[in-house]
Amino acid sequence: MAALGMIEVYGYTTSIKVADVVAKSADVKVVAIDKNKPANAEKCAVPLVMVVKFEGDAGAVEAALEAGVAEAKNKGLYITSKLIAGLDPSVEWFAHLTATGRDKLRNNNAESPDKNNNSKNNSYIKEI
Repeated sequence: MAALGMIEVYGYTTSIKVADVVAKSADVKVVAIDKNKPANAEKCAVPLVMVVKFEGDAGAVEAALEAGVAEAKNKGLYITSKLIAGLDPSVEWFAHLTATGRDKLRNNNAESPDKNNNSKNNSYIKEI
């Protein structure tokens, strides 16, 4: 993966809209939409935090990030965003995880690959 973009927003509907804008604005692939309920959820206008994760080359991810952030800010539901240009391969697989510890797009359990092509037992992820 050349680059990873992440946009954190309030609400499921907002995350779907942001993912749509991201996918249409540049040559990127949405790899996961993840959820989290914040500890102070009862104080939030929208008690669900979502993260839209997408990948592509650095220029495309930057353009998609700007478009997605603008959409979220327009709705007043933007939290934060991050672009990581050039993830280390040993942590790249984390980008595809969801809150359940599964890679939903590939419909399998997420396990960290090691250099010998053996799977490591990541029970801490499977327990989430």
